[in-house]
Amino acid sequence: MSTFRAPQVILFSEDVPRAAAFYAGLGFTETFRVPTEGEPIHVDLALDGYRIGVASVASTRDDHGLDPVPQGQRAAVILWTDDTAGAYAALTANGSPALAAPHPWLDRLLIAWTADPDGNPIQIVQQL
Repeated sequence: MSTFRAPQVILFSEDVPRAAAFYAGLGFTETFRVPTEGEPIHVDLALDGYRIGVASVASTRDDHGLDPVPQGQRAAVILWTDDTAGAYAALTANGSPALAAPHPWLDRLLIAWTADPDGNPIQIVQQL
């Protein structure tokens, strides 16, 4: 069996530029875009060695024959921080939905939940 490497999550979006801009606003850096000019059908972004991709629903259907679900809670992006409450306040003040306010979990983590523009949950977590 082949050895796998560099895992990544791809999120499906009906508005790739909007989703890519959201993650860029969280500190992710764009590493790949197709096409390189004009409206992208796929963008990869990285933060601290972790990559996510945002793929167009239409392109995924037309180019690969899949039937992706374009919105809702299909996957979660987990972001570690030193200030869950502050990050949650900033994101929700900028229009991200408030899914769950900061709360302790397992007596050692502080967790809050918001979402990206396509409804994918974003978990903000810090060690207590």
